[in-house]
Amino acid sequence: MTQPSVDISARTPDKDYLNVFDTNANSHCLPLLATAIGYKLRRAQLAVFQDFQKSFACVKLRPTEFAVLSLIATNPGQKQTEVAEQLGIKRANFVALMDCLETRGLAERRKGDIDRRSHSLHLTAKGSDFIAEISKLWTQHEKRIIERLGGEENRDALIALLDRLLAGKKRTPIPRR
Repeated sequence: MTQPSVDISARTPDKDYLNVFDTNANSHCLPLLATAIGYKLRRAQLAVFQDFQKSFACVKLRPTEFAVLSLIATNPGQKQTEVAEQLGIKRANFVALMDCLETRGLAERRKGDIDRRSHSLHLTAKGSDFIAEISKLWTQHEKRIIERLGGEENRDALIALLDRLLAGKKRTPIPRR
């Protein structure tokens, strides 16, 4: 038995969307996907990534590459292992990712002065220009997502809830601005 698809972009003012998934005696212990947090997070991630991919297709940039460039631009000189750890990327995968960014001339690895085995990460001049270019694309992408959420206040509330999940423990609510 297949589940009907749900259009996550449609706003539903009432709870009728909860009845989209058929329940029967054999599935009474399974959650409704419409209320399953993991399912909803994954669908939301896909929606955001689809918009990201459309926004950044003209510069051929993937979300992970964007994240790496953003971390390097924000804090140049971080060690390769630190950036990989912040993004939850395995060392081997991160090396390949940095190889790609270096090949494009956007970032570079520099050997450490003290520990020659470690590499610090920096933007190249081309990478700095690229950051200026993609900042405009990012702003447009982010505005569309915030609009779909219903405004900055809802964005802030969502980020606070996601931070709670990422922290793995209950936290006090973040005050609204």
